[in-house]
Amino acid sequence: MELLTPIKVGNITLKNRIMFPPLTTGYEGRDGSITEQSKAFYTRLAKGGVSYIVLGDVSPVASFSPTPRLFHDGQIAGFKDLADSVHAYGAKIGVQIFHPEYDVNALIELFQKKDMMGVRQKMHHDMEHYVTDVTEEQLMDIIQKMCDCAVRAQKAGIDFVQVHGDRLVGCLCSPLMNRRTDKFGGSFENRTRFAVMLVKALRQAVPGMGIDYKFSVITPERGKGGIPLAEAVDFAKLLEEAGVDMLHVAQANHTGNMADTIPPMGVQPYGFFVDIAGQVKQAVNVPVSCVGRIIDPEMAERALDSGKADIVALGRPLLCDPDWVAKLEAGKGCDIRRCISCNKGCTDNIQNRSFLSCVLNAENGYELTRSITPAQTKKKVAVIGGGVAGMEAARVAAAKGHEVVLFEKSAQLGGQLNIACVPPRKEEMRRATANLVHEVTSAGVTLRMGKAVTAEDVLAEKPDAVILAVGASSFAPTIPGKENTNVCDAWQVLAGAQQVYGKVAVIGGGMVGCETAEYLAERGCKVSVVEMMDKIANGESNTILPTLMENYARYGVEQYVNHKVSQIALDHILCEDKEGNTVTIPCDYVVLAVGARPVAFDAEPLKAAGIPVIAVGDCGERAADISNAIRTAYDAANSL
Repeated sequence: MELLTPIKVGNITLKNRIMFPPLTTGYEGRDGSITEQSKAFYTRLAKGGVSYIVLGDVSPVASFSPTPRLFHDGQIAGFKDLADSVHAYGAKIGVQIFHPEYDVNALIELFQKKDMMGVRQKMHHDMEHYVTDVTEEQLMDIIQKMCDCAVRAQKAGIDFVQVHGDRLVGCLCSPLMNRRTDKFGGSFENRTRFAVMLVKALRQAVPGMGIDYKFSVITPERGKGGIPLAEAVDFAKLLEEAGVDMLHVAQANHTGNMADTIPPMGVQPYGFFVDIAGQVKQAVNVPVSCVGRIIDPEMAERALDSGKADIVALGRPLLCDPDWVAKLEAGKGCDIRRCISCNKGCTDNIQNRSFLSCVLNAENGYELTRSITPAQTKKKVAVIGGGVAGMEAARVAAAKGHEVVLFEKSAQLGGQLNIACVPPRKEEMRRATANLVHEVTSAGVTLRMGKAVTAEDVLAEKPDAVILAVGASSFAPTIPGKENTNVCDAWQVLAGAQQVYGKVAVIGGGMVGCETAEYLAERGCKVSVVEMMDKIANGESNTILPTLMENYARYGVEQYVNHKVSQIALDHILCEDKEGNTVTIPCDYVVLAVGARPVAFDAEPLKAAGIPVIAVGDCGERAADISNAIRTAYDAANSL
């Protein structure tokens, strides 16, 4: 398999063709220092077999960005500690150097004067105009600071420096953002001048390091900060002549929509940037890496076999399973836990000022505190419920060495995932079910399925511990007319157990309601969403929401926010708006999507028998989400 063969990049040999691309993690200290959390995360990737890791968004100045910083010699030790830790597992590491799109010195001066209004106003102005306002003298100073940063990285034992071609450097290259009239603006030669000067300066400053370039491409559909697709080949040749050792080809951003560069499930095709990487690769002699919705080893291998890339970058897939490479090397590629591109734990967390994590991997971001430890005493563990939480609990308990039996009342594992994968763009959630089913069955877990289980059934197994994972069920408050024949349940509609047609009023604008509305609208229904709060889809991913709203506009889905349903009739519903006015919404069917509550299970006989019972997932204190299900199940099983 070509993926596992070494490749030479400049004077550096990578042990395989799989890299971890630059991602903002949120693991660093507030001062930009490398924390133990950050070190543990990158070390875990190296231990899992990846050959090249890029530390994203390393600032060569004292910026306001919540990212790593390497602008004075006192920070070298932290980077050296990280590099040494990664090198211990045979991986190489690079730092992605960037300069933000604002005047750092001017903002720091305002901040020191405690002029926060001035900081906000200037930040807003600079984000729009800095690429045009920055002087030639300042640009030369930025190149020097980037070179100084590279020298510090070299002293720390870092192997590569990657130029971030999507921030200030990319803005200068972009005809959509660069409105300069001097030698750094206008023509292709002028717009790319700064990038070429920077690469040449870096080559002179750190001749022994590998120089990587994040080659951000503006496509006709997406992106603003980078090089236009029509100019990509010529720019790649210029960079090769300037001294780059590698080009990391990726989608340009600067649109305000992270879905452009980190697209969630169903928004962009698999491997959506491989062909563009191939165009660049044909024009240069240095290695080219590709990235973008490459899900499994077969897809990654195909990108190499096609001759369109030399290296494959895996971001979210390595968050989901840091042992991706190690499993492939061991001939166990089928054991890889595959990413579902949900963006809930990774991209959303960063957007919400939290740190990177993965909803399917409880250890991601918690490498210091979460790892499966072998059980000191082998026990028999009964898990009740075969949804996400139940399967994860069974997987972890079996991995610890316990004997595990899992009870599931239906004939199918997966629980709510079996309906969560039904709405538009959500079919990739089936991978989560397939991952867990494979892990449970390959771990030797005994399955008892197709029968509603009782405490007596569990007692017959003589367990030492019980994990309760019976999930949640949908519910709705009492509304006059709720029992009418035209009233359905969102979960039953998505499961295919109930059918609707014509005009449909979906009561509840949470995630289930919004996805059900989109599902029905796509199938020809005229849909209205009614929500008591002031907005719908609260909590939906920032990378998914734009597509949802686009589809609502396309299908004419009406939104009634700040509306409380007071009565359901056979051909309409009555609502009260925030002013107290009565609003009539005609409909043939009403679909309730108001909420969920934990399923009740009588565990008293188990407790009376002295068997510890731990509730996880939706049947815990409250119904939540897949992240809560995985996390609580993992912790519960690992505590046994």
